[in-house]
Amino acid sequence: VQLQASGGGLVQPGGTLSLSCTVTGLPSFTMAALAWYRQIPNQQRELVAMISNLGTTNYADSVKGRFTISRDNDKNSVYLQMDSLKPEDTAVYYCNSGGYYSGSYYPDNDWGQGTVVTVSS
Repeated sequence: VQLQASGGGLVQPGGTLSLSCTVTGLPSFTMAALAWYRQIPNQQRELVAMISNLGTTNYADSVKGRFTISRDNDKNSVYLQMDSLKPEDTAVYYCNSGGYYSGSYYPDNDWGQGTVVTVSS
């Protein structure tokens, strides 16, 4: 599985960014759950948002009301709209495909190179 994330950059606090990720190599993209994670140096990777194959979404408490995850099955893509960005959102963002069972997301082992988001004035 290959995941190509893009859309990161430098933005001022309160600004917006839209991340995109194209996924190839899955047996069935439409059956996969998808997610965005982020990682700060020397910290564990954190689940930011996920979307199931049926469109159920979950968000980390720190981004609820500010971030929106969506998917386009025709384009084998997943997106993350990030509004009202804060300096603490600064991280490398990774997309991931996996499974969604009993209310929990289970990531596969493929991550791609990620995209860097920097929120700073």
